Amino acid sequence: MGKTAFIFPGQGAQICGMGQDFYEHTDTGRKVFDRASELLGFSVPDLCFTPNDRLDITEFTQAAMVTVSTAMLKVMEERGYHADVTAGLSLGEYCALAAAGVMTVDDAILTVRRRGILMQEAVPAGIGGMSAVLGMNAGQINEVVDKIENVQVANYNCPGQIVISGKLDAVSEAAEKLKEAGARRVIPLNVSGPFHSYLLSEAGEKLGQFLEHVEISDPVIPYVANVTAGYVTSKDEVKPLLIKQVSSSVRWQQSVETMIADGVDRFVEIGPGKTLAGFVKKISRDAAIVNIEKLKDLEKLK
Repeated sequence: MGKTAFIFPGQGAQICGMGQDFYEHTDTGRKVFDRASELLGFSVPDLCFTPNDRLDITEFTQAAMVTVSTAMLKVMEERGYHADVTAGLSLGEYCALAAAGVMTVDDAILTVRRRGILMQEAVPAGIGGMSAVLGMNAGQINEVVDKIENVQVANYNCPGQIVISGKLDAVSEAAEKLKEAGARRVIPLNVSGPFHSYLLSEAGEKLGQFLEHVEISDPVIPYVANVTAGYVTSKDEVKPLLIKQVSSSVRWQQSVETMIADGVDRFVEIGPGKTLAGFVKKISRDAAIVNIEKLKDLEKLK
C-alpha cells in the first residue's frame, strides 16, 4: 500500500466562508478558530465568514488560511485520519509544520501573522509584482529570466505553470521576452507584493528574529520544504529554511516529485480551493487526489 501526503494551499486560495462548517458543526474546529481569535486580538470567524476587504490583505490572509487549514486538520486527526508525509505551498508550509509536529498550531498562527505583516511592509505598493508564465518549461524560463536584473522565478508550480516575481518594470520586461521566446501567455497576478523574490530578503531576516522565540521540535512525520524540495528530519534545519523561504523560489513541482519518488500515491489537499490538486494532476496522472474543503468531504477518505 502506498503513502498518503497531507498538502496545504497558500495565499490566493482564500475565499469567504472557508472553514465555516468545521467551525459551526465541530467542537474541535471551533476551538481552533476561537483560540486564533484570542491569540490575534480580532475575530477570525468574522474575517473568514463575513464579506470584507481584509481577507485579501496579506497580513490577515495568512493567519486566516492557517487557522482554517489547521482547524480542518485537527478535526481529521480526531477522526483518525493521518498522513505519512506533509507539505504546503508557501504559507501552507506552516500548516505542514503543525501536521508534522514541528510547531504548535498556536505558534503557526502567530508566526504567519508576523510573516504576513513583514511581507506586507517589505516593499511599497506599486514597486513589485508577479506574473504567471504558461506554456514554457523551467529551463526555457530561467534562460530568459537569468539575463534580466531584478526578476526571478518565484514558484515552480507544475509543468507549464511557473510564476516570476520582482520589480514591476523587470517583470514586465521579462513577460515580453518570454512571449517572444514562446510562452503561450504571461498573466500579471493580483498580489500585493513581489513574493518569493530577493526584494523580501529583509522580511525573511526579520522573521528570523521572531522565530528565535518559537519552539521547534523534530518532525514526528517527515515534511518537504519549499526551498529544497527535500525531506526535513531535524529541527535544526527548520528555522534557516523558513527564513530563506520568504525570498526563495517555491519548488512545489519538485516537492511533489520527491514525495511520489518516496512512494506517495495519494494527496489530500486540506483547505479552500483545488489549486494544489490541479498542480498534482499535471505533475502525475497516476496520483490519487482528495480535496477537503467541507466537512462532508471527509467521507471521501473512507
